[in-house]
Amino acid sequence: MSLLWTSEALVSAMDGRPLGPMPEGISGISIDTRSLQPGDAFFAIKGEAMDGHDFVTAAIKAGAGVLVVAEGRLPSLGRLTAPIIVVEDVLAALEKLGVAARARSQAKIIAVTGSAGKTTTKEALRHVLSAVGKVHASAQSFNNHWGVPLTLARMPDDCDYAVFEIGMNHPDEIRPLVKMVRPHVAIVTMIAAAHLGFFRNLDEIAKAKAEIFEGLEPGGAAVLNRDDARFKLLDKMAHAAGVEHVYGFGENARSTFKLVECDLHADHSDIAARIDGHDMIARVGAPGRHMVQNVLAVLGAAHLVGADLNKVALALADLSAERGRGKRHVLRHPGGSASGQAGGPITLIDESYNANPASMAAAMALLNATPVTGEGRRIAVLGDMLELGDHSAKLHAALAGLIVGTATQTVFLGGPEMRALAQALPAEVKTEYYAGVEELKPVLLAALRPGDVVMVKSSKGIGFAKLVDALLGKFPAETTSSKQT
Repeated sequence: MSLLWTSEALVSAMDGRPLGPMPEGISGISIDTRSLQPGDAFFAIKGEAMDGHDFVTAAIKAGAGVLVVAEGRLPSLGRLTAPIIVVEDVLAALEKLGVAARARSQAKIIAVTGSAGKTTTKEALRHVLSAVGKVHASAQSFNNHWGVPLTLARMPDDCDYAVFEIGMNHPDEIRPLVKMVRPHVAIVTMIAAAHLGFFRNLDEIAKAKAEIFEGLEPGGAAVLNRDDARFKLLDKMAHAAGVEHVYGFGENARSTFKLVECDLHADHSDIAARIDGHDMIARVGAPGRHMVQNVLAVLGAAHLVGADLNKVALALADLSAERGRGKRHVLRHPGGSASGQAGGPITLIDESYNANPASMAAAMALLNATPVTGEGRRIAVLGDMLELGDHSAKLHAALAGLIVGTATQTVFLGGPEMRALAQALPAEVKTEYYAGVEELKPVLLAALRPGDVVMVKSSKGIGFAKLVDALLGKFPAETTSSKQT
């Protein structure tokens, strides 16, 4: 068994008190007994909804090598058969362990934030850097006050690169996290109306994202979207934070990481780019203009950490998408087939994980560019964008501009906020509105025909992933595409 931490280093880093005979070390770190692997240390973190101390027995049954518990909860836990490390506060102990992991690491560290594209950019960096070295990166969207220290604490001491996603929905959330991560390169993908319910305007969002500059290592670099309207503000704030090296990516002529040409296809893009003066071409195996923009940041960051850009560019050809973030499924309809006879298959684009006005625009552009077969239609299934506050009705209604005049003429809407869009769409767009997922599900399942392309897009909290599951359950998957959006 490969050890992530020796028990001695674990206790020392957390200022813990060991109880019972300690193993040589641990192979991993878990905060969830459902995914815990034998030999992991189980950290009994107290969250908003659940307390990990209530699951220590389940952790032991799952094979936990060590339990990390709070001093104040120890008397209520009874007799435990696994080794224990007692700490004052479990989350604080995890943070200390994360700081220790960063201190021992020789890896080149990249941190990613932004209103949209964080996870996609992080996963693209994980993918391409894996072609040139050992990479550690955040699991899923572990980008908050517990996800970032957990990802740090899980970082092996021998990785060459590490990529961290750092999110926020309030000011002062990024600052303490990035000071733990201490990246060599910080990427801000874009500024858009995400979490606008907690901010007065986009400038305030930009200022909160700019906290990422405060944790950069001396001599580190900021990589900013030169095509974004808040570039100048972010540039100013980066320099105010003492960042000497600020680079732009995009189509803007002054971009250091510049898009020269772009040929968009339904399932990939071919690009020519100039990366810090070096001309290169690449195939991006993930469709969408927004993905091209993310890739420019990926290429720039890879260049700044010294990765072989030729190998990185080759790796771009086969990016894979995650569930809810553009994963494509080709589904067999009883009246069609994947081979194209009798109308062809259904193409499902799963964008059910997240949504804000910027990512909605990117997703609608992708749907519009995806070809149908036979008599198929382009169908948008849209759910509420959350955390937009007083701006919500206006921003939902404004989505009509993304739909009118495109090849998408059939729209299913669900959720209370989407009522504003239903009212804003003109009669020529076939629109059906429902209160939520359960009301929408049977209608959508009955409506699909051979050759249709259907995109499901919403914020995660609306539960539109259930629609994706229902579609996958009714229509057998012929193939699953790894194209990422």
